[in-house]
Formats: sequence, structure tokens, C-alpha cells
Amino acid sequence: MKKLAWLLPLLLAFQVQAQKLSKTEQKIISQIEKNYQETLSLLEETVNINSGTFNMEGVREVGKVFEREFAKIGFQTEWITLPDSLRRAGHFVATRKGTKGKKLFFIGHLDTVFEKEMPFYPFTYVNDSTAKGQGVNDMKGGNVMVFATLKALHELGLLEDRTITVYFPGDEENAGNPSWVSRLDFVERAKQHDYALGYETAQGFNIATVARRGASEWTLKTTGRQVHSSGVFRESVGYGAIYEAARILDEFREELSGEQYLTFNPGQIIGGSDITYDPITGEGTSLGKTNIVSREVFVTGDLRFLGEDQKEKARERMRQIVSQNLNGTTSSIEFKDGIPSMKPSPGNYALVDVLSQVSKDMGFGEVKAGDPGSRGAGDISYVADYLDCIDGLGASGTGAHSPAETINMKQYPNLLKRSAVFVYRLLEQ
Repeated sequence: MKKLAWLLPLLLAFQVQAQKLSKTEQKIISQIEKNYQETLSLLEETVNINSGTFNMEGVREVGKVFEREFAKIGFQTEWITLPDSLRRAGHFVATRKGTKGKKLFFIGHLDTVFEKEMPFYPFTYVNDSTAKGQGVNDMKGGNVMVFATLKALHELGLLEDRTITVYFPGDEENAGNPSWVSRLDFVERAKQHDYALGYETAQGFNIATVARRGASEWTLKTTGRQVHSSGVFRESVGYGAIYEAARILDEFREELSGEQYLTFNPGQIIGGSDITYDPITGEGTSLGKTNIVSREVFVTGDLRFLGEDQKEKARERMRQIVSQNLNGTTSSIEFKDGIPSMKPSPGNYALVDVLSQVSKDMGFGEVKAGDPGSRGAGDISYVADYLDCIDGLGASGTGAHSPAETINMKQYPNLLKRSAVFVYRLLEQ
């Protein structure tokens, strides 16, 4: 990796309020600085491996990189395989077991939204403060932060007799169906810990995530009487499948759009006299003419929510709307659970308080909890009912899931240092 002249002055310019940190914490910060060039090399290496969810070979290759690195710092590593029917690569896990302190469960993910057949965007420095690349902040920057944090603590002997699990699923961006099969081992292991720490992209340098909305899917089907269009609206003909679908979608919008934390989005619609749809690829076809009343419509979408109560109430309202058919039409809706929500809790806010105190002690200012409705679904939500959780500890940047995805290289070293001191304090509780 190219050596950058700006790195040394950047690190030297960073001044910690040493009087508010213990001697051990000052050593942790020094260790992060000492390892920083190797940290950047690891970030570049992992970003430059395509690991789109469906590129199972690439996902495993990134897993092997972390297997190599975590083995060096005394972790036991393993690969969790999944049933072939899920068509997913599996998950990387690294563990240490001990008897002292709090038990920590670290969450990242190996996959990105950038599939192998898409244009490749390697790790590249844009300027002194910005780098770009596939998944650089979502979430390879966060994965590397987990490793760099634990490496620094290990090298100072601070992980001895501690219980830590690092869990990097290989399908966070598109979990295998049913997702509970893919996340079964993930959840069972998390239950054995005190805190879950998610290193998804930071919402901001001084914002932490205490809640994430859940995501579920729905499928709407409508039918009408296929006849000559000159008869549309007549009692004997009715309105056709497209009018019925339009009625339902607009009533969804009217009734669901005003509720806090609840969003609804129809992502795909296919309609006409004859349609096809492939649920694996998402591809569909439609055959129809302007002078034929539409016979069938197929719509897929998502529903995002905070808490199971909100989800179930929204689904019931949607069912009621669907049942009020226009003349000459039928309709049905089916729901499929996806990622649950992570509701805010006193324990989650308490973790923010610890992080905020670390941040203030380091001269970075207060950290506040972000808006519970500002983040979508994530893996940490699967375990939020079982232990205290905090997310958004990862790299900062912009443009996630796009060719313009970037990482903020000025904030990255400070986020690393704060992460390491934060984890140390949790372990010492």
C-alpha cells in the first residue's frame, strides 16, 4: 500500500486530554497509533475483494482475511456454514473465553451490495481526508475497526481471561430466506454475552444508535375481469386489476404515511392481461393492451417499523384496506417477516452514557443517542431483546450502497481510539 505523507502529521496533531485518561488508556491510544498503518493496509485489502452477498467465493475470501488476522491475536476462529437452500456463503466467528469482566459480542458483516458483475470500485484516496471504495464504510471500515480495537487491547495484555465473540455474517445486505435459519447461531451465541456492540456506519462522530427500525416484506395481488376496455366501470365489468391495485396503494399511503417511525414502500409493480414474476431474481414480465381491462397485478414492497406492536397494527390496517374491493375485482396480501426492530431501552442508553464519557475524557465532546427512526434494519436487531445494545460505532462516511461510497479518513483514527478506550472500560466493569 502506498505510504501517505499526511498520515504522520495527522496522528501527531491529535492531542488527547491525558489528565482525564488512565495510564492504561493512554497506552491503548498509543498502540492504536502504532498499528495505524497496518490498519489501513487491512482496510484496503478487504475493500479490494468483491464480496457482494451473492458472490459466495468473495465473501469467504474476506472471511479468510479476518481468520488470518484474528488468529494472530489469540482468537479461535470458525466458519459457520448454512444450508445450501439459502444460497449464502456463511458467517465468520472469532472467540475468546474467560471468567473476568463483561462479555462482549461484536457485530459486523462481510458482504456488500456490490455484486461481482457490477463495475468494480477499488480502495482509492480522493484527498487527505477522504477515501472511496466498495463497502468502505458499510461496513468494511467497521469490520477493521473491530479488529484494530481488539488487536491493540491484546497487545497490551488487556484481553486475558476475557469473553469476547466477534460475529461477521456473510449475508447482512440480503439475508437468506428464511432469515431465522441464517441467524439461529448468531442469536444463540449473542445470548451468552452482556453487551452487543454494532460497528455499522456511524451516523455522525457524536451520535450513537440505540434503536433501529425493523423491515418486513409484503406481496399484493389483484385480479379483474379481462374484457374490452370500452366496458370498464360498468356494473357487469368492474374496474380491473390495475385500478384495484391503485386504490389499495393510495389508501396505504393515506393511512400509513403519517405515523411516526412507520414507512411503507411499494418497490415493484407488474400488471396487465398476463404477468410473470421470478421471486429469486426479482425479474418480471407483463403482457397487455390499452384496449383490454387488466386481469392481474402483482406488487411487492416493504414495511419498516419500530416494535412488533406497530408492525402488527400496520399489517391489520393494510388487510382491511385490501378487503374493500372495487366492483369486479379481488385482492389478497401476504406478509413475510424480515429483520426485527431494535427498540430503545434504558440499557442501550446506559451504553451511550459510557461512550459519551469516554468521548468527553478524550476531548471529543458529548455523544448523544440518535433519533430512533433514523436508521433502518440491521443484524443487531436480532439480539436486541436479549442484551443491551449500541450500534453506529463504525467508520463515518457518505454514499453507502452507491459507487460514490466514501470513508472520512480524518475521523477514522479518532473513532478507532475512542472505540478502543470504550471497549476497555466495558471490559473493566
